[in-house]
Amino acid sequence: VSERSWRKPALWCGLFSMGGRALYVEWEDYAAAWIRNLIQRGLVCPGDVYCGDMRDVHPRDLERYNRVHLFAGIAVWSYGLRRAGVPDSANIWTFSEPCQPFSAAGKGLGFADERYLRPYTHHLVSQCRPAICLGEQVASADGLSWLDVVQSDMENAGYAGGALDSCSAGVGAPHIRQRLRFAYASNEWLADAQEQRH
Repeated sequence: VSERSWRKPALWCGLFSMGGRALYVEWEDYAAAWIRNLIQRGLVCPGDVYCGDMRDVHPRDLERYNRVHLFAGIAVWSYGLRRAGVPDSANIWTFSEPCQPFSAAGKGLGFADERYLRPYTHHLVSQCRPAICLGEQVASADGLSWLDVVQSDMENAGYAGGALDSCSAGVGAPHIRQRLRFAYASNEWLADAQEQRH
């Protein structure tokens, strides 16, 4: 979807909640403190920071949030969405799950790695049904295997979308790292958007 069509009101139909409140889930203290500072400065979507294990987050914990950033890091997704002109009130979740199981930097354990957290992410998404899901993963042979699972999970949960293998330098990063970037939209949101267009 082009940036221009993203901004059309018809495509935003069903995507907004009242206001905009995010939950940032990040297990590292330093990164969580960084996000709190960004929130205080008004640089990212306002919200709460949960510093802990995302496996302890339950669907009922997410009911009051329209924006959820699992594996929040330093809130790059929230900042990037704002820079792209996406309103804070848009119902968007991001989850760039740990790459270590699938990258050369890890132990090469793949799905057997304790940091493989896809089942937990999938449970939250399938129970809470966010309108849009975005994320990324390392582009490697193992990363492609991970993406196969994500695509299957998302399609079975009633989402449509896809992924792009792209170079980080192509989006302004100071390094050449290939990443699988993905976007999925719920079938309900797509149907609402289609209805609004007619």
